Amino acid sequence: MKTVAALTVLAGSAAAFAPAPVSRTQSSLNYAGELESMIGVSAETGNKVFDPLGLSDYVPVDWARRAELANGRSAMLATVGWAFPKLFGTFSSQDVTTTDPIDAILQADPQWWAQFVVLCGVFETWKYKAELDGKSFLGVGTPAVDYLKLWPEDNPKAQESLRLKELKNGRLAMIGIAGFVSQHFIPGSCPVPEWA
Repeated sequence: MKTVAALTVLAGSAAAFAPAPVSRTQSSLNYAGELESMIGVSAETGNKVFDPLGLSDYVPVDWARRAELANGRSAMLATVGWAFPKLFGTFSSQDVTTTDPIDAILQADPQWWAQFVVLCGVFETWKYKAELDGKSFLGVGTPAVDYLKLWPEDNPKAQESLRLKELKNGRLAMIGIAGFVSQHFIPGSCPVPEWA
């Protein structure tokens, strides 16, 4: 009994020397209002911004849209790259001999990957320089990159339609490539075709 009492007294006196709890302030910028006015809020998102993690409270809207478009564009290319070899076969190559995308990534020569990283850096630098010159990555105004000259310069309604199509196709491609990768590593996990 004396031991328990002594330990209780010691624990209580030790608490007197413990540091006081620091109140942490949470930084919240709350960009959600700006998101409501952006394109892409429509029926498939329940006519509201889809943000289950509340990231719009911490991330600037233009940065979030840039990330969404960049990831969507990459996912569109990845989806084509995943499906093309399975549907049409591979190019004649001594390096990559499979139609399995994951095996193809591992079979590719490291020199190819170095060239690919440099090529991506060149594209990003070109895009950044075009934005500094007043061109747009987000589709508002003159586009930074328009190889096929598809951007309707004088038709705002057609511009809005084209921006919405790119955004929705990018979102679909992000879901699609996630499904392909999931199906590859966990067979039967996603309802994707056999060729995928």
